[in-house]
Amino acid sequence: MSADEALPLEVTPRDARVLVAESGGVIIDVREKWEWDVCRIAGARHIPLREVPQKRDQVPTDRPVIVNCHHGMRSLQAVNWLRDQGYDNVTNLHGGIDLWSQEIDSSIARY
Repeated sequence: MSADEALPLEVTPRDARVLVAESGGVIIDVREKWEWDVCRIAGARHIPLREVPQKRDQVPTDRPVIVNCHHGMRSLQAVNWLRDQGYDNVTNLHGGIDLWSQEIDSSIARY
């Protein structure tokens, strides 16, 4: 997936890792603080789902943004809302941090 291609609604953990490494992609974690305190993807930014509308100015518009939660449902809500607001650079992390832990970084606690 190149930086010039339109982002799909969802990406796999492997594709997300490539977007971060090769395209300067940013991961935004929309889980609750207690979940963030349990585990997180290195380098991710934390904006709980309920705060996304108030903090949407913290979502970059100049590079890919991968949104994650535990399994991918809350983050998909955030992606859909952001896309409705005109953010075409956002995508959902399919399977959330749980699948990321299984496929990319097993040091991330599963809960």
